Amino acid sequence: MLLKTFGWSFAVTALGLVAAVIYGGWEAFGVVAILSVLEISLSFDNAVVNAGILKKMNAFWQKIFLTVGVLIAVFGMRLVFPVVIVAITAKIGPIEAVDLSFNQPERYQELVTDAHPAIAAFGGMFLLMIFLDFIFEERDIQWLRWIERPLAKLGKVDMLSVCIALIVLLIAAMTFATHAHQHGGGHADKAETVLLAGVAGLITYLIVGGLSGFFENKLEEEEEREHEAEEEARKSGKKISAVALSGKAAFFMFLYLEVLDASFSFDGVIGAFAITNEIVLMALGLGIGAMYVRSLTVYLVRQGTLDDYVYLEHGAHYAIGALAVLLLVTIQYQINELITGLVGVVLIAWSFWSSVRRNKALEAEGGNDAGSKAEVPSGV
Repeated sequence: MLLKTFGWSFAVTALGLVAAVIYGGWEAFGVVAILSVLEISLSFDNAVVNAGILKKMNAFWQKIFLTVGVLIAVFGMRLVFPVVIVAITAKIGPIEAVDLSFNQPERYQELVTDAHPAIAAFGGMFLLMIFLDFIFEERDIQWLRWIERPLAKLGKVDMLSVCIALIVLLIAAMTFATHAHQHGGGHADKAETVLLAGVAGLITYLIVGGLSGFFENKLEEEEEREHEAEEEARKSGKKISAVALSGKAAFFMFLYLEVLDASFSFDGVIGAFAITNEIVLMALGLGIGAMYVRSLTVYLVRQGTLDDYVYLEHGAHYAIGALAVLLLVTIQYQINELITGLVGVVLIAWSFWSSVRRNKALEAEGGNDAGSKAEVPSGV
């Protein structure tokens, strides 16, 4: 079962790592390996969300999502999007960006380094909003309760996450401007660029979130209509056209999943810029991770074990929050790539260990007290 589901992912992993060694030696191998682990760890949350929705769809729409959907939202976002980001921020064409990365790596590195503050501000704000919206939401199961309980209460204040994100952005831009002024003002004009890029990241998140909410509402409306139609048919003894209703509901599910996939893709793409600026290594690492999104989604749907490790979603979001902070810090300061890459892995591993502990505690109690699930000791 495991080999059948993850076979293609294992094959792509092996090919990607071999290609990395051929392209840049063992250093490139290490970067691709870290990128792959980072992307896979962040992709688990994506796979959990995808599987939760995908299991409601019939076999046809599941196949559409796992083929066409993966090509559009996963490979498109994770492999093409990094090139687009470099092209826009460095003000060059996408083809030129790829050409420079191969033939003039020093010039390419120069352009990307020059554009890094804007990239970090955009990505840092987008990721920070994902984390803040998660941490401010009231939820039944909490991992680090001493943090999550008070923050969930604060989250009842309207637009709090947006306000906090803007305050963080202002601090980052002002710090950058002050430092540039103290060191001769060579990059003082870029403080404005940092501010604009951060606002663009915030707007992008709000648009994606708005679209997700729109499709989610449409989905709920379709499910409600389908349920009402089934009830009426049951009362009248008539047969209903379940195919049309299911098809329409499934179509909205598909659109919703595409928007969600695109939003989750930002995590790995933006996080990758904190680890490497090389498009080739980024494409290899994110490509490997993209395959695991598909495999994990299929595995979770087939196994039906989405609720087994309940803290993994928390771990993934804390990893996103850590990446956001690290990216914003890299606007001004250099951070070792190894630290950036391992933070997410450590948080995911911690949340997994906490989930295992919780499961063992529930087994020891015999599963009699259903209400104790949220109160079982976590990884605190």
